[in-house]
Amino acid sequence: MTKLARVLGLRDLTLLTMGAVIGSGIFLVPGEVLKQVGGRIAPALLVWLVGGILSLLGALTYGELSVVNPKTGGLYVHIRDCFGRLPAFLFGWTMFFAISSGTVATLAVAFSDTLGQLLPLSTLSSKLIALAMIALVTAVNVRGTRTGADVQNWTTAIKVGAIIIMSLILLVLGRGFVGANESVWPARVDGSLAKGFGLAMIAVLWAYEGWQYGTFSAGEIINPKRNFPRAFLLGTLALIAIYLLTNVAYLAALGPEGVAQSKSAAAASLTAVLNPAAAKLITVAIMISIFSATNSNVLTSPRIYYAMAEDGLFFRRLAEVHPRFGTPAFAIVAGSLWASALAVSGSFNELLAYVVFSGWLFYGLAAASIFVYRRRMPKAERAYSVPGYPFTPLLFILAAVVLVINTAVAKFEESPKRTAIALGVILIGVPAYFIWRSRSEVVLDAVQAPEEA
Repeated sequence: MTKLARVLGLRDLTLLTMGAVIGSGIFLVPGEVLKQVGGRIAPALLVWLVGGILSLLGALTYGELSVVNPKTGGLYVHIRDCFGRLPAFLFGWTMFFAISSGTVATLAVAFSDTLGQLLPLSTLSSKLIALAMIALVTAVNVRGTRTGADVQNWTTAIKVGAIIIMSLILLVLGRGFVGANESVWPARVDGSLAKGFGLAMIAVLWAYEGWQYGTFSAGEIINPKRNFPRAFLLGTLALIAIYLLTNVAYLAALGPEGVAQSKSAAAASLTAVLNPAAAKLITVAIMISIFSATNSNVLTSPRIYYAMAEDGLFFRRLAEVHPRFGTPAFAIVAGSLWASALAVSGSFNELLAYVVFSGWLFYGLAAASIFVYRRRMPKAERAYSVPGYPFTPLLFILAAVVLVINTAVAKFEESPKRTAIALGVILIGVPAYFIWRSRSEVVLDAVQAPEEA
């Protein structure tokens, strides 16, 4: 039986970590962050720094997990082996039906909407372009893991290069810092600033979302004990530096008040320092960034469905590896078909916001796996151990819990109905788990019966 091959190296994993994170957030979120902290520069930059550090804590923790148990499925495998098959199944279930497929659908729609800023598109044309984008990314990743990684590497390099060049132009030509001394730090720190900091942190952590996806492809990483810790460290540090540089550049171009009032800080900044035509360039960069983020999702997430199917907890065919291309082709196509259905429906975008925060429950649970592994294998030789243990994973788990609680409360106050529906999507996975488990037990009994006879 064909198995997944280890074909991804340090460069691939590092660029995948960065490419999965950088989508449209850094182009759109900075204005909202600055607004939440009262237009003050230092607290806004501090939010981006703290969000990056929290992500780094998680990345360092996941580095050890991927050294101890580098199997295809990543977080699914760690949750399964340490806390049982039900929570692992619920993670995979939520990824397939909501988080991953919903993200791909949302990115595809965002891609066509962004293209619509350059070309006039009808409603039908927009949907067809979204479907075509999903189909293209699917075909690339079915053709080969190496092919998907090469596309990921190039698109990540292009969008990172575009962001850095844009930031340098804004820093050189911008005059937004003139007279902005009073906006650096608030006169006093009070409860309203703390509340705003917390709300801004939610937006920033969403902008850092995605570095976890590299773990899903752990079974295809060359020398995972060496490459995972290095790639997570390099990729996350690079993200922190890029995000801070870009935010400072926006401030240089627009000033704190201008950034706080902008819906797209990137486009507004280029318009301010160059001309409106230059803002078109950032539209192209956003499209490349969205395409790259979509590709990273399709490259990694189907490995969860593959691992679930191997456990007998999902559709059996999703555990098959294409004999020619060496990819989990059925798992890739299945996830993309569901994402396409969501993209066409157009009604999932709002609901996704109410489901996606639940992913952090599983991210925190996966990080807690490190305590189980260390208890079970206290004398195991580790090529890498998370620095600052046990505080590093504990701080990340605490941040995940606080994020989930704060977001759940905010979403419930905003729309109890949608919150209930989102919770229902996850809970439906409980009976589904027992159905699949019973089927897998029947199949196992049928296979073992002749041997016993």
